[in-house]
Amino acid sequence: MIDISYADLFSLKGKRALVTGGAGILGTEFCRGLAASGADVAVADLNGEGAQALAEELKATYGVNAVGIGMDVADPASVEAGVARATQELGNLTVLLNNAAGKSDDLDAFFAPFEEYSLDQWRKIMAVNIDGMFLVAQAVGKRMVEAGTGGSVVQTASIYGVMAPDKRIYEGSFYLNRQINTPAVYAASKAAVVGLTTYLAAYWADKGIRVNTLTPGGVASGQNETFKQRYGARIPMGRMAERGEMVGAVVYLASDAASYVTGQNLMVDGGLSAW
Repeated sequence: MIDISYADLFSLKGKRALVTGGAGILGTEFCRGLAASGADVAVADLNGEGAQALAEELKATYGVNAVGIGMDVADPASVEAGVARATQELGNLTVLLNNAAGKSDDLDAFFAPFEEYSLDQWRKIMAVNIDGMFLVAQAVGKRMVEAGTGGSVVQTASIYGVMAPDKRIYEGSFYLNRQINTPAVYAASKAAVVGLTTYLAAYWADKGIRVNTLTPGGVASGQNETFKQRYGARIPMGRMAERGEMVGAVVYLASDAASYVTGQNLMVDGGLSAW
């Protein structure tokens, strides 16, 4: 009989994780979940001060090693410097949560109708949402290959990377007091994340590096009640997700409990994709 402690398979003790977009709405909870499970965490975010503050919280609350790093994932030099610092501070990285996504500084351009969408705005979002994924995966993956210890890469996509948004839910829907929609560039960039994941899963399989996608459904984060009700009506479970409900999937995919799981898209969507 093989002696296996199945509970221990979910422990992240001894693992060292880098989380991009780590100070964001989901990233903050991901960092807390990884640290609570025993991992040392490098919190990387464009908001360097926020990343450092969260790293201090992780150290004080969970007793792990943590570092906050200012990083622009769309800038190759910033990515290289950030990954080098994370490795220097924590040791060889064994987990990457490739989570950063772009937030436009021009919301009129970001939410413009498809027929009027500018190429400049398209490229700005793609530079973060998929170019950034490529740059970070490349920098971390190269080091994982050189270290020869394998690892786990989890890349955050979106439900709208695998299915189209229902325009009807956006009628009268607001986010932080602004009329919203889901732009095509967001959907296309998140679909590309899924494709990059499957490619890298096969490419690095013989190096012991697992690569999977986390696809969240809609998460409550400031939408008005009209949006929440209309979105919830589309979900078998009848509601939007709470941000903490994504954490278990990340911990699982990062852990040895998922040692034979690679190239998969884990959809945490309340059953939306099951209709």
